[in-house]
Amino acid sequence: MALTVESNGKNAYTISAKVPAVAIPLAEEPSEIASNINYHAQFSPHFSPFKFESEQAFYATAESVRDRLIKQWNETYLHFHNVNPKQTYYLSMEYLQGRALTNAVGNLNFQDAYADALNKLGHKFEEVVEQEKDAALGNGGLGRLASCFLDSMATLNLPAWGYGLRYKYGLFKQRITREGQEEIAEDWLEKFSPWEVVRHDVVFPVRFFGHVEVNPNGSRKWVDGEIVQALAYDVPIPGYKTKNTISLRLWEAKACAEDFNLFEFNDGQYESAAQLHSRAQQICAVLYPGDATESGKLLRLKQQFFLCSASLQDIILRFKERKSEKGSWKWSEFPSKVAVQLNDTHPTLAIPELMRLLMDDEGLGWDEAWDVTTRTIAYTNHTVLPEALEKWSQAVMWKILPRHMEIIEEIDKRFIAMIRSSQPDLESKLSSMQIMDNNPQKPVVRMANLCVVSSHTVNGVAQLHSDILKSELFADYVSIWPTKFQNKTNGITPRRWLRFCNPELSKIITKWLKTDQWVINLDLLVGLRQFADNEVLQTEWASAKMANKRRLARYVLQVTGVSIDVNSLFDIQVKRIHEYKRQLLNILGAIYRYKKLKEMSPEERKNTTCRTIMFGGKAFATYTNAKRIVKLVNDVGAVVNNDPEVNSYLKVVFIPNYNVSVAEMLIPGSELSQHISTAGMEASGTSNMKFSLNGCLIIGTLDGANVEIREEIGEENFFLFGAKADEVPRLRKERENGLFKPDPRFEEAKEYIRSGVFGSYDYKPLLESLEGNSGYGRGDYFLVGHDFPTYMDAQARVDEAYKNRKKWQKMSILSTAGSGKFSSDRTIAQYAKEIWNIGECRIP
Repeated sequence: MALTVESNGKNAYTISAKVPAVAIPLAEEPSEIASNINYHAQFSPHFSPFKFESEQAFYATAESVRDRLIKQWNETYLHFHNVNPKQTYYLSMEYLQGRALTNAVGNLNFQDAYADALNKLGHKFEEVVEQEKDAALGNGGLGRLASCFLDSMATLNLPAWGYGLRYKYGLFKQRITREGQEEIAEDWLEKFSPWEVVRHDVVFPVRFFGHVEVNPNGSRKWVDGEIVQALAYDVPIPGYKTKNTISLRLWEAKACAEDFNLFEFNDGQYESAAQLHSRAQQICAVLYPGDATESGKLLRLKQQFFLCSASLQDIILRFKERKSEKGSWKWSEFPSKVAVQLNDTHPTLAIPELMRLLMDDEGLGWDEAWDVTTRTIAYTNHTVLPEALEKWSQAVMWKILPRHMEIIEEIDKRFIAMIRSSQPDLESKLSSMQIMDNNPQKPVVRMANLCVVSSHTVNGVAQLHSDILKSELFADYVSIWPTKFQNKTNGITPRRWLRFCNPELSKIITKWLKTDQWVINLDLLVGLRQFADNEVLQTEWASAKMANKRRLARYVLQVTGVSIDVNSLFDIQVKRIHEYKRQLLNILGAIYRYKKLKEMSPEERKNTTCRTIMFGGKAFATYTNAKRIVKLVNDVGAVVNNDPEVNSYLKVVFIPNYNVSVAEMLIPGSELSQHISTAGMEASGTSNMKFSLNGCLIIGTLDGANVEIREEIGEENFFLFGAKADEVPRLRKERENGLFKPDPRFEEAKEYIRSGVFGSYDYKPLLESLEGNSGYGRGDYFLVGHDFPTYMDAQARVDEAYKNRKKWQKMSILSTAGSGKFSSDRTIAQYAKEIWNIGECRIP
């Protein structure tokens, strides 16, 4: 078959005969890589022959990259098996992975070779990369952190694995209409993912419902109920410039063929014939299904248990296989080979499930099983928000997990007995400390309490957050176990969040530091400080930023139809839409700015700092006030952007469907970023680290990791405003007592919305949440009104600073130079040493 590269006028290419289709899995030269891509296009086909458009090129390229990853993967598995080190298993309900192709070829150090290879096949690497859909396995910071951690584990050559769920639809795809946010199902798996490998030999049964059977010898067994199968899909996670390639193991829920009732089907009862198949599919359909209904609660709990049970069965089997090869062994050795990290409270059920597996399946007594469990499991807390500290209905848990409820009750009973015998002074605190909250109106299981009681280590994710955990949320536990609590300030991977997403700036950094070692040793960025006043560097820095701003402006025009001025200040707030993150404060500030611009003369406007204010993020489908904020931002944008008097000085843009790939474009193009949560509410934040690393300046409160970022980059390079965390309770109390006096500017901005200038939508409930002194949905719990005046003053300082571009460039350079601490490599090295007790296990 003689094939040639030729366009058919629709950018559809056939495959070139000049590039032979030859399987060269470990190809390094561009011509060999092109042959391997061509081989996959023809012999691992997923599309009709004779077409080789960008989409086909992406899948063939991904499979070519995967060839090398599989070899490294297998070598890593084998090496870990032979050396038999202690290994860490990271359990998380979310992994916000982003696109894998750029990351994989970057970590393998084959960017240029793959770009050349695709050129030979008539394609541009950038266009091929755009064909990949973001894996919809996460929601926000928690999931992105887990993905950064996996990258660092692989790069540091640590024996570690991730465990998660293979959601078919993930969270949701966000569409912005006149009504505001609309949620539609995410289609990331509509075709298939070229990265995952299904492991048909790794399948475990997971039981729900049923009852507990007591045997004559007193042992207990969970029986009957409904059993689904957990099937493993593995995704390779390559380290940067290392052979080590670890696994993210994602579980899919399936039913067996024998669970399909052929008799019923042939009798026309099609739905009931496939009932278990349908229920199994629901488990991994959607991330965080709505839980307002009883069935929604059951499904969420099923998801959490499914992840924990499948993962622990896998971990135990792997431990037993390795140990049986080495001869005799004891269960007491389990914690010296296995560390399990719970990423927030979602995987809490790993605690009673490990106890159950050890006692009911392996025959251990309570004391031995408890000793093994508490030495194995560690817990990361990600929030102080009461609604995010999971509490599960006891009735729902007894229904789905009767054996686990027996175990949780026993853990609680023994904990209470321990307090009464050894800490009688805490007796009065027991009602808030115990795991079972037996309030007759609403009996629940407190998952965070279960984690604290059962884990050997509990950590917060920023210094301020960890301090609050110790002094407030878990203060009573600290008096029992003072050494149990640690801080592990979050980090981000410098590979994805600077080296690959911002190549222009990366080249400049490498040039001035005379090394690219900063990519794996981010502390080296401090070397930029000595050049911060250098005009040559400032000019190069500004041109890299401008290139990124132009790219971002093209993207904004493409997805929103709004044309933005690349010479304006690019001011960006992207994160989950939540009242505590205070997108409402930002848009109220923008509204006030718009009103003042309207009141100015044309001459006065010319002296202002032009701004483009961009928002992005998803509001949870049932979170009404968050969705009202999205609607308000879009309504304000529609008016401001079409106002000829003002729109050359101010634009307000909502960027739809914010995800990792969008962030990779927004962050390098940003100049100011808003991290303005109410102090004491944001555990850490990691987007603040990404912005700082890319030379973006931050306007923010003393919350989460902002505190440490400001310390590292210098107070003079951070635009600070707002109440401090320790002032917040007093300010709320004063508000409740009617002592709050609003700033006139705050009242003016609210009044402007009420005047109807932004349309007829009823914003009364949103504005009422900022008013009154107390009561549900009122009383401005997040202190938007209190912080508004200092916020506006800080924004005025931003306007002034931006007018002096030389000074701004220096601040930008110093922001990057001070970001070394915020590498996930540093965070993971600390986890490995101080919590997991694992060491490097590098493939020779």
